[in-house]
Amino acid sequence: MGQKVLLFGDVGIDDTIALIYAYLSDDIDIVGVVADYGNVPREQTITNVNYLVNMIKVPSDVKIIGGAEVPMTGEQPTFYPEVHGEYGLGPIEPGVYEGVIENFFEIINLIHEYENELIIVNTGRLTSLATLFILYQTVMKKVKAYYIMGGAFWVPGNVTAVSEANFHADPIAVRVVLTYAENVTIIPLNVTDRALVTPDMINYIDYKGKAPLVKPLLDFYYEFYKKRVPDIKGSPVHDALTLMATIREEMFTFRTLPVHIVVEETARGQSIADIRPYIEFGEQVKKHRIAFDFNYPYFFNDFMSVLTGEEFR
Repeated sequence: MGQKVLLFGDVGIDDTIALIYAYLSDDIDIVGVVADYGNVPREQTITNVNYLVNMIKVPSDVKIIGGAEVPMTGEQPTFYPEVHGEYGLGPIEPGVYEGVIENFFEIINLIHEYENELIIVNTGRLTSLATLFILYQTVMKKVKAYYIMGGAFWVPGNVTAVSEANFHADPIAVRVVLTYAENVTIIPLNVTDRALVTPDMINYIDYKGKAPLVKPLLDFYYEFYKKRVPDIKGSPVHDALTLMATIREEMFTFRTLPVHIVVEETARGQSIADIRPYIEFGEQVKKHRIAFDFNYPYFFNDFMSVLTGEEFR
């Protein structure tokens, strides 16, 4: 049995790659997916998760839970069809899902069921996760650890000059989570922007045939990134790297630091880590573990091994 993971995601291309990785890995056991707004509206995310479940034949006991529809800022969310496609899955049209989804509070049942062994991985906006900390702080202490894809520390953002999309979309929610959550690991753009899957890698994965959705998804993603960064060598798989961190911690270099999230408009969503060596932070100042570097050859070997079923070294 693999590590028990509850994924909160706005399932677009890179979230889907993460779920495919998890499904093919013996070391991760996804027990549920909380479908949030983000890359696409929540209803589309729910459809995408169900489409993926049917396509790759995910075990039927995986819970699909409806998450947040709008951020805590009170705004209407912004979606990104130019990045993830009209439906969030690049060129794929997943149809319409009209089935039943789990109630949001099924999350509490999962936390109790897997008490102290469940890891929550948040690859999208943090609104749903923040809601749980507002309502159920005691229950949330039963979660083993939290892994969050978000932030950009002293590197360019991908929405503004300083802000990454998940933190920018709902900085209030990020503040709530980082204030109350324990044992948090942040996987920011510092590392995810360098977790590149090249066209050669995509073609070989497709040739091996274990992950048939990967090629159309990442080909689409690569076309977007080439327009933004013409000399980029591949598609960054932000969310897959975050999920991999739950079982491959040795791949990363971490620092544990206080983190401040800007909510004011000028630098909204900016993540600031305090690295002043002359400050002695008391116990009342919360610190979080942040990945600042990673071993790309390790990533390559693990990612390719899982998605092809062939051992890479």
